[in-house]
Amino acid sequence: MKLSLPPLSLYIHIPWCVQKCPYCDFNSHTHKSELPEMAYVACLLDDLKRDTQYLQGREIESIFFGGGTPSILSVEAISKLMIGVRNTVKLAENCEITLEANPGTVEAAKFAGFKQAGINRISIGVQSLQSSKLEKLGRIHNPDEALNAADLATNLDLNSFNLDLMHGLPDQSLEDALADLTTAIDKKPPHISWYQLTIEPNTLFGSKPPVLPEDETLWAIQEQGQALLAKHGYEQYEISAYRQVNQDASKTFDHRCRHNLNYWRYGDYIGIGCGAHGKITLAESGEILRTEKVKHPTGYLDLTKDYLFKQHLVPIEERSFDYFINRCRLFEPIPKAEFISRTGLTEQDIEPFINQAVSKGLMENTEKNWQVTSQGYRYLNELLSMLL
Repeated sequence: MKLSLPPLSLYIHIPWCVQKCPYCDFNSHTHKSELPEMAYVACLLDDLKRDTQYLQGREIESIFFGGGTPSILSVEAISKLMIGVRNTVKLAENCEITLEANPGTVEAAKFAGFKQAGINRISIGVQSLQSSKLEKLGRIHNPDEALNAADLATNLDLNSFNLDLMHGLPDQSLEDALADLTTAIDKKPPHISWYQLTIEPNTLFGSKPPVLPEDETLWAIQEQGQALLAKHGYEQYEISAYRQVNQDASKTFDHRCRHNLNYWRYGDYIGIGCGAHGKITLAESGEILRTEKVKHPTGYLDLTKDYLFKQHLVPIEERSFDYFINRCRLFEPIPKAEFISRTGLTEQDIEPFINQAVSKGLMENTEKNWQVTSQGYRYLNELLSMLL
């Protein structure tokens, strides 16, 4: 059957970092010499040109520069890239353009130039505001640099900016975690990403795990941190994302990350750059295509090779899990009509899952929507396992 075309975003991967963090399992590479940034920009634009076949008449609703550390690039490189993107695809009038940034002084000084290049949202990787914790996380900035970066983002009058903060850090106490969060809140960022450190297998922490807080402490951090955010006007709209809302109910501003919303609502995205992933709806054939680009910069920059590493069609029997693993992160209702139009499945196809989830108090089932319950969010892994 035909599928409806969802909104389309663009993800751009910048693979380099000054230093690899011990908890990071993203496709990032420590650079030892001068970056081949202009050659990489040229490859990114060529990569994008080849993927214009996936536009299918759509505009780009959001762009996200991820990494790695995108702010490691010069303002000139970002400017050239943005000009090339605008010349290759059509951007929506209110396109959200986010760049992840390291809060170190050198990168922070570039913020004004990034805005002039077209960046209208910056995500600052703070992680912690305590020197001892930053050192254990392998971060190269200090708390003052992080706070200065937040001040600079505030004064730039961007559409929005995000402070990225972690909890459950090595040897972190409840007081440490709440102090970090309080200091971040004092900067009044429009958006805060606040999430627990997880140990991934293919990392330094995976091979040499640090001592993390006990489960009781982790739960106390989660509960009291969420209460603190709510007290200061931050609404949790996703498992680890909080947007600032105006206390005047008639003037609620939407600072949710639109790019991530599109991921979680099972929208489409073109992925360009080293190891970038894409998800594309092929409306006429009723198929869903996932793509992955060459992972290492050396291979990606080799003009004798294709940028595409591999691609595959999502089997019809995997689409319900593919959809819900994203959709259940959001706290908003899940429209049944959206599920049908974006997966090609029917309510009957997942009726056993819904009935089981409802019987366990993990979901509610109304005429037009499904809704994950508070119990469902607490036991989200159990809920999603019912689809396997």
